[in-house]
Amino acid sequence: MTELEVVCAELACGDDIRAEAAAVSLPEFGSAALAAVRKLLKAQNVDVRWWAVRALAGFENVNETTPDLLAALEDESDEVRQAAALALSQHSDPRALAQLVRALSDPDPLTARLVSNALVLLGTQATQVLLDVLKNGTRPARLGAVRALAEIKDPRAIPGLMKALETDSALMQYWAGLGLDKLGLGMLYLSPE
Repeated sequence: MTELEVVCAELACGDDIRAEAAAVSLPEFGSAALAAVRKLLKAQNVDVRWWAVRALAGFENVNETTPDLLAALEDESDEVRQAAALALSQHSDPRALAQLVRALSDPDPLTARLVSNALVLLGTQATQVLLDVLKNGTRPARLGAVRALAEIKDPRAIPGLMKALETDSALMQYWAGLGLDKLGLGMLYLSPE
């Protein structure tokens, strides 16, 4: 067995401590390790797929890993999608924008929140698409969008954030208010009646 094969076997061994050590060391093997991890992404075992995504997060070349992470963002397992969203929130890649926006509607709330974090990392590049979601998306997607917009702090989001203050959702109102505060517009002026 080659050293790379041993490390890949450790990644899939079922012991979290050994798998973490393997995940951390795999990027040192370069493109050969990336090919091996891609095979593990197709494993039947959810735990093995999760660890493969965890290993991908350690690779620095987002041009090579983003397509694999986006594929994992559509995995049937909540845990694998969560790991993919977390990895995407650590490596900014504008090519992920459209799929991340779709994943704001993920049925798993943690995945949707991690996706929102990844969109924050994209910054102002995501503003217009998030404003579209805020206007036309599903309720969970709108919540993720307003949360991301609040963290991005792009002045173009002001009208959308103001509109979100008028919704019947306390969470939407909270994030919209926070975003307006961060933009220096947090004061609400009320006219006396």
